[in-house]
Amino acid sequence: MTTLLEQRYRTALRLLPSYYRAEREEEMVETYLHGIDEQDRDEMRLAWGEVAGIAALALRTRMGAAGAPARYAIFGATVRLFALLSVLLHAASALTERALFLTWLKGAPASDRELSLGGFTGHGALPGLYGAALWLLPLAWTVAYMALLRDHRHTAFVFALLAALPDLASALHHVDGGWGTVSVALSLTTTAFAWLTVLALCCGFHRDAPPARLPLASPGPALMGTCVLMGASIVVWPGVADTGWAGGSAFIAAAALSLVARRRSPKHVADPALPLALAALGLAVLVQRILILAFALQAQAPGSLIAASTVQSAIIAALTAALTATGTRSLTAQVRAA
Repeated sequence: MTTLLEQRYRTALRLLPSYYRAEREEEMVETYLHGIDEQDRDEMRLAWGEVAGIAALALRTRMGAAGAPARYAIFGATVRLFALLSVLLHAASALTERALFLTWLKGAPASDRELSLGGFTGHGALPGLYGAALWLLPLAWTVAYMALLRDHRHTAFVFALLAALPDLASALHHVDGGWGTVSVALSLTTTAFAWLTVLALCCGFHRDAPPARLPLASPGPALMGTCVLMGASIVVWPGVADTGWAGGSAFIAAAALSLVARRRSPKHVADPALPLALAALGLAVLVQRILILAFALQAQAPGSLIAASTVQSAIIAALTAALTATGTRSLTAQVRAA
């Protein structure tokens, strides 16, 4: 006769994917019930630690643990690549923005320099430290990127968490500060992008996941090349460079490189993880670009900025659609072959 405790365990185990339950469910139920008197099983409930352990196992098995079917393995690889590429994009953006700001600050007139530094000075020690922390913390994306590629997963997660805090603070400031709808939506989207990256990092790089590997480039040159590309896109077209222009340019370059490499190298054709990860990244970037364009229209920005932002958004949308189609075809082929 099935007891209530056994039913509760089986209900909790439904968090696991079907392939894993079919192989291990009976063994796991027996292990959980071992040593518990049958008379007590109708009165007992699962411990929170047991539920958390089952949830963690469900996450690992759905993210491509050893022996997982092809669709789970591909899903896990896609999440890990999205996390890695997004951390790279955030790290390059933080480095580039601060390098350009410091370069401008060095040659700026005294009045402009004093105005720019107003957030760090003149408001007391604590507000000054708070402003400095918000300015410096995004640089932790770079530490997270390097730690992840050295397989220091806990370090990478902690520094990514720290790097995402300024976006959360900005979102709270916009929500509580009576800002316009578009401005609030843009801030919330930027925050969601950062914290989605943290979540993908946490979920994708579980203890059974393979080490992070950056496709098509080595880690150092990829970071420096992205920084140079983002900085150049701002310096060459300063009149059309809004807050998301550099990130959009970096995505376009990465997506184009991926599609070209896929056509020229047979070993990349069968892998759906990279195009799907880039498509997810492109969708996040595209939403930001659309909101920035809406904000520019609302603020009656110069026509050149609006035109450039529109063209860039259209290119990002086209590349995202191409990557989605390419990745979906490869995914379908691999699942059928398995």
